[in-house]
Amino acid sequence: MLDRLNQALEKVEEDTRAPVDVAGMARIALTSEHHFRRLFSALAGMPLSEYVRRRRLTLAGTEVLRGEAGLLDIAVRHGYGSAEAFARAFRAMHGVGPGEARRTGAVLNSQPRMTFRLTVEGSTTMRYRIVDKEALRLVGPRARVPLVYEGENPAITEFVQGLGGEVHRELARLSDQEPRGVLSVSADIGLPAEEGSELDYYQAAATSAPAPEGMEVLRVPAGTWVVFPFEGPSGSFPESLQRMWADAFAQWFPSHPSYRIKEGPSILRVDYGQDPTSAEGDLWLPVERA
Repeated sequence: MLDRLNQALEKVEEDTRAPVDVAGMARIALTSEHHFRRLFSALAGMPLSEYVRRRRLTLAGTEVLRGEAGLLDIAVRHGYGSAEAFARAFRAMHGVGPGEARRTGAVLNSQPRMTFRLTVEGSTTMRYRIVDKEALRLVGPRARVPLVYEGENPAITEFVQGLGGEVHRELARLSDQEPRGVLSVSADIGLPAEEGSELDYYQAAATSAPAPEGMEVLRVPAGTWVVFPFEGPSGSFPESLQRMWADAFAQWFPSHPSYRIKEGPSILRVDYGQDPTSAEGDLWLPVERA
């Protein structure tokens, strides 16, 4: 699958005037557009749209310094409708405007072309299970928060801490089916899922009970899930969980091409048990058979 992903990325280097045909790239990779975007983001650490923007501004930077074409011509050649829009984007990436860069021969930033490779380490085992699950009712408080790919998400931390112990105890009491316990649920993540874009975040329980006052209901249709169990020191969160998400796309999905991610919430269960220094749990991702 990674070979086809690399073939699809060649599209980024073609006609830079037009928007990239993401649907066409997904067809080359033999997958859905939704899975292609999520796969790229997890492997590259940035959304596809951000990579395209940075690649085009890298190519534009070379042309600016070469000095053989007008700045407006360069802007149009790389998909910008005006010199002003091009100048703003150029400055955001390179820290200097195109005119100044040309006059002074400024040092610019570069986004190399990406190539994905699968590294197999015999000592690494990724545990998983496939669960065909009936429809879910996820009940709990909800907040709209920004997407953060690496490190702590301050908005989520503030939201969870602000709920108080009684809300979490109520969620634990409501839980009556798998995945059990208090769940962290991320839903309604719009594409292209750029850093800082918004998503719905729930502290929730999977339950058949009525929703208490002040809590919301997220209904999830019946479907298939891939579940990744984990355990380790609690001090390694959230980085270890973010790495596990990346490993799912870098290792599990390429090794299991009969499955692909589908639209739906991701569910995280973390249980700290009696020892606050360690934790175990599961990451649930909705999948469909390719």
